[in-house]
Amino acid sequence: MRIRQLEYLVKVAESTSITQAASELYISQPSLSHAIKELEEEMNVILLNRSQKGVALTAQGEEFLSYARQILEQINLLNRRFKEDETPQQIFSVAGQHYAFVVDAFVRLLKAFDHQEYQASLKELRTYEVIEDVANLKSEIGIIYRSHYNHQVINAELKKHQLTFTSLIKVKPHVFIYKNHPLATYASIELEDLLPYPKLSYEQGTNNSFYFWEEVLADHASPKTITVSDRATLFNLAIGLNGYTISSGIINADLNGETIIARPLVSSEEIELGFITSNLHRLRPIAEEYLVLLKQCLKVAVNDSPIDRV
Repeated sequence: MRIRQLEYLVKVAESTSITQAASELYISQPSLSHAIKELEEEMNVILLNRSQKGVALTAQGEEFLSYARQILEQINLLNRRFKEDETPQQIFSVAGQHYAFVVDAFVRLLKAFDHQEYQASLKELRTYEVIEDVANLKSEIGIIYRSHYNHQVINAELKKHQLTFTSLIKVKPHVFIYKNHPLATYASIELEDLLPYPKLSYEQGTNNSFYFWEEVLADHASPKTITVSDRATLFNLAIGLNGYTISSGIINADLNGETIIARPLVSSEEIELGFITSNLHRLRPIAEEYLVLLKQCLKVAVNDSPIDRV
């Protein structure tokens, strides 16, 4: 087994096409196919399902890839540490659903990082992409939520990808609305109260199952629905169209301003926010420091938000 073969496998998995991967690697398609075949034969495993539509990782291939990424990550660490032409260090990467306290903790982490040069990544992704990002060790930590509705599905995905969910907080669902929304004066809101207004949801791509939606009670029928891809657009539509979204109720006024407010939703559902990590990877000190800051920022945000905890 050679390092180059592992790099080839990663590229093929990312592109889902031998032809595309070969083009990006600047090698011939037969050479790439031969290298992957040699790796399969040497390790006595089938890594790829091949068809006319392209290639996809087998179940064994997904597990193999997670180990391969760990090896390549360690090699990159060696290169950065000992090569004279060292590039700015990739210090940390975190992926999550759209939560302001995740951003707040990331900002604080980098402000405390005393280096002139570094590379870091903060990704606001779709739910399934967060899981894949951590499973493939592209990010050390992912932040998602579980509910009564999606608990079994999320847990099954985490188990399949050898990930662990650690709970941070449990809260009751809240409705995010504009501060001048017609329902803003309500002490609590019922689902029926929301029917005249557009429901705002984050787009989930090909994994467009209610179980992976970022909004709790996503299966609740609404005559008006709008799908968006980012938090700024969602807030703009909440202001411009009196739209709403159902989430944790945790708001960071420093990052989001004071135009969006949260009101309790009458529901027996609950939201459990937590972080996921890979069972195949030991967190580095900087990731552990991020978790400390994440918990601090969450505590501050909760104290500043009039939410109902479980």
